[in-house]
Amino acid sequence: MRNPFNICIVDDDEIYQFTVIKTIESLKLEKKILVFSDGEEAFSFMLDNIKKEHELPDIILLDINMPIMDGFQFMDEYVKIKPNLDKKIVIYMVSSSVDPIDIQRAKNIFDVSDYIIKPINPGELKTIIQELHENVR
Repeated sequence: MRNPFNICIVDDDEIYQFTVIKTIESLKLEKKILVFSDGEEAFSFMLDNIKKEHELPDIILLDINMPIMDGFQFMDEYVKIKPNLDKKIVIYMVSSSVDPIDIQRAKNIFDVSDYIIKPINPGELKTIIQELHENVR
């Protein structure tokens, strides 16, 4: 298995960031947690590390509504660089939006694995991480 297992949180809500970090830490899985407050920060990190597989995230938990670059704008840019990535990255859109338009738009993006309505519960997060761990062995 890759070491460390990288989980990326892209969300401007500091309370949500804190909660997810604590939940991930409680799972006691080998991991590195990356946190960005907007899509532009996360995308810049991706560009800076495009050929550094060990630095890139295995999972991205991506919010929709953020300043500077929202989740959909991030995905528009991500699909452009995806062919240059040497690593499969699993992306979940995680949002408080229950708007059917947002949900359908996210589900129509091929590279988005699923749409999760906040707050993400610990059991769901544990399942996501454990399934990915099993798939990278």
